[in-house]
Amino acid sequence: MGIDEEQKFVEQIRNYVTENLPLSKMSDEELEEQVEEIVTERLKGIYCSVEQKVEIVRQVYSSIRGFGLLDSIISDDTITEVMINGAEDIFIEKNGRLTKLDKKFESQRRLEDIIQRIVGLAGREVNQANPIVDTRLPDGSRVNVVLPPIALCGPTMTIRKFSKTPMTIERLIQYGSLTQEIAYKLELLVRAKYNIFICGGTGSGKTTFLNALSNYIPRDERVITIEDSAELQITGVDNLVSLETRNANASGSGQITIRDLIKSSLRMRPERIVVGEVRGGEALDMLQAMNTGHDGSLSTGHANSTQDMLSRLETMVLQGAPGLPLEAIRQQIASAVDIIIHLSRLRDHSRKTMEITEVVGYKDGKIVLNPLYKFEEDEKTKLEKVHGNLNRTKNPMKNDFKLVLSGIREKI
Repeated sequence: MGIDEEQKFVEQIRNYVTENLPLSKMSDEELEEQVEEIVTERLKGIYCSVEQKVEIVRQVYSSIRGFGLLDSIISDDTITEVMINGAEDIFIEKNGRLTKLDKKFESQRRLEDIIQRIVGLAGREVNQANPIVDTRLPDGSRVNVVLPPIALCGPTMTIRKFSKTPMTIERLIQYGSLTQEIAYKLELLVRAKYNIFICGGTGSGKTTFLNALSNYIPRDERVITIEDSAELQITGVDNLVSLETRNANASGSGQITIRDLIKSSLRMRPERIVVGEVRGGEALDMLQAMNTGHDGSLSTGHANSTQDMLSRLETMVLQGAPGLPLEAIRQQIASAVDIIIHLSRLRDHSRKTMEITEVVGYKDGKIVLNPLYKFEEDEKTKLEKVHGNLNRTKNPMKNDFKLVLSGIREKI
């Protein structure tokens, strides 16, 4: 049985099941058993391998109680990203490479039903009045949805897969993004409550790195995490509060932004605030929190270099406070942010830590940076494979007062 025949067969069985079985009264197990019996009966006299039969049963069942075609994609741990551009164009990312799937949804209506089910599970809504939504799957995977007429090619959904095992620094070392020595230095900086900003392009691993770094936070501290859609997996902290934004409802009310959550978190006696990503006017509130006794805060932002991150922060602060003088903004950034870590996705699709830089202050109208580590390619590097190391620069660390206050005598 070919792929097209299989899809038609699945559609026929699904229609029969939905029209003839009392679905609301059946448990998941009962439905699966009934589907298996019907499929077995209908396949009599038709050659079909055992594997294909099992796949047909799974597709029919998941199209009624699950996410249909998405179930098999989501359950594949080797797939890191899913891009659905309408019912017929499905792309996946595997091992850093994009490929188009030879499968498709039965119809646009079917895809819309699955989208509504996913969005509804997280207590959100998406419709023509509110056609763009960020949400998550039950396993925590990040989901972005854009509906027509905004999306011209049909309902569009992008899923960033969620790792079942929390990211740790040890795993980053295995992947070659860091060395054991640098990881230890970063642990000292987190323990000493340095305010750390992680920057990089799309898909460079910012959230992954933030998750790994946040697991260095001492167990006895009170930590508030703030995200658009909750994905951080902080496992070592007992006193942890996770906050998530909320979109406006159909009538345009009820929206809760990252800015609202940062303001609220300041009244929750946090010792550290971890913001998943800063991308707008909330940057000002984040900087003010860092400057008012909430040391040890962590966050991420989109930028192509450490210097670019500073410019982006200036722009974001101006979005939240248009009349603020640029000099005041730069002084605020210089006193709030201690360390900037820049990540990048290189030409061979590997993710590397490119730079760890110290923010040392404000002088002559500019924020002064002091690079501590820089990634340098070596003689083994090739066009198709990047090889190099994150090397210590000759610059000594200047702002070591937090290390001293924490009783840490080691040099970074």
